[in-house]
Amino acid sequence: MTVLIIEDEELAAITLQSMLVHINPEIQVHAIVGTVEAAVNWLQNHQADLLFMDIHLGDGESFQIFQRVEVSSPVIFTTAYDQYTLKAFKNQGIDYLLKPFDEEDVRGALTKLSNIRQAGQLNTPALVQKVEEVLGKTRNRFMVKVGKLIKTVPADQVAYFMADDKYLFLVTKDQQNYIIEETIGSLEPKLDQDNFFRINRKFIIHINAIKEMYKLSRNRVRIHLSPKPENAEVVVSEERAEAFKKWLDQ
Repeated sequence: MTVLIIEDEELAAITLQSMLVHINPEIQVHAIVGTVEAAVNWLQNHQADLLFMDIHLGDGESFQIFQRVEVSSPVIFTTAYDQYTLKAFKNQGIDYLLKPFDEEDVRGALTKLSNIRQAGQLNTPALVQKVEEVLGKTRNRFMVKVGKLIKTVPADQVAYFMADDKYLFLVTKDQQNYIIEETIGSLEPKLDQDNFFRINRKFIIHINAIKEMYKLSRNRVRIHLSPKPENAEVVVSEERAEAFKKWLDQ
């Protein structure tokens, strides 16, 4: 079996490679790459039987790889965060190892891959459906703090989420602003994909918050939101523009 390791921490990559060889000396690690860009370049010219893929890479989240190149091999995701599980399984994932993991965890993931292959269920809709049933639901409310007061905000009251420096703000339809203890990257996969869309590195918007849209150069779109963000231009990035149009038209 040939393996590609996509991991930006050199020690973690070398440790994983040693585990694989110890588990099965016939496993061949073809390459170790540490960025989205390097992974895309490698996959455009090579193929491996299995990918081990860290989610947080030096130049972005590894889910971006699937948007740029076709990945037909099964993927075992590795990460220190547990909020990406459903999204991982929707992107060729057959297992999800939380760091720090050990050799027994890797052995278990390889055994799971073998069992799935023998059952003929690799990457089928049924597998994704099973994961959805287990992990189930998108976020429908958010806990926020106002001084010493703790309250919840229903998802249908959210106009948009805005990242600003080290903080992520939840902005409601009635112009209330709250800081939430999330990152925009960790929050994105938890949201209802029909109603929320991440338009760039700074904003995730609700469909009902869109007031007006204007076409710009390079396929970009300027959006007027309600309520209007202070001191921030809201533009759909060039790389997200095509997906944004499909989201609007669903």
